Amino acid sequence: MSIQIAPSILAADFANIQKEVEMLNASEADFIHVDIMDGVFVPNISFGFPVMEAIKKHAKKPLDVHLMIVNPDQYLEAFKKAGAEVISVHYEACNHLHRTLQYIKGLGCKAGVALNPHTSVELLEDIIEDIDLVCLMSVNPGFGGQKFIGNTYERVKRLKSIINRKGVSTMIEIDGGVNQVNAPLLKEAGADVLVAGSFVFSSENPLDTIKNLKSIS
Repeated sequence: MSIQIAPSILAADFANIQKEVEMLNASEADFIHVDIMDGVFVPNISFGFPVMEAIKKHAKKPLDVHLMIVNPDQYLEAFKKAGAEVISVHYEACNHLHRTLQYIKGLGCKAGVALNPHTSVELLEDIIEDIDLVCLMSVNPGFGGQKFIGNTYERVKRLKSIINRKGVSTMIEIDGGVNQVNAPLLKEAGADVLVAGSFVFSSENPLDTIKNLKSIS
């Protein structure tokens, strides 16, 4: 199965957001990754519901929404209404993770869990059956354009081992510092979805960049 690509709209030109979304519609991308940051859980603020609704208005790809926020439960229904099809919450921000995942699924969305670089993948072993997607942060969350953390490959392998042992179909998504060099290694380690922001939107031809990522073997 080919790798799935989720360009991060956070790296797009927001003065031309409709044009950028239409470019992604025409690309071989599988998702549009939407990073929501509150300035509390991470040291940055991105955007809220009005901008997300504007993205959804033009998007023909599923919105993969990554909540880097505290108290995500109180906003889950609003993100669903704004167009989310996948919602990932951070393990570190959820006191009752199982309940949060059931809430997301009850809204009709796929439920994801994101892990910061320092958080052990083994913490998900007892709940992996309830997770549709695990988003492994391969940079410290909060800012785009950071350097990829090399220990990510080992984390992917360990998580893949848990998924295989449990016999579930949970997907592994990698978020941060993805490029043409590490993408094949991530796929080999067991990754299913690659998030790419600056690497796509700062490239000379984003359509070709997405196509090349998609075609890695």
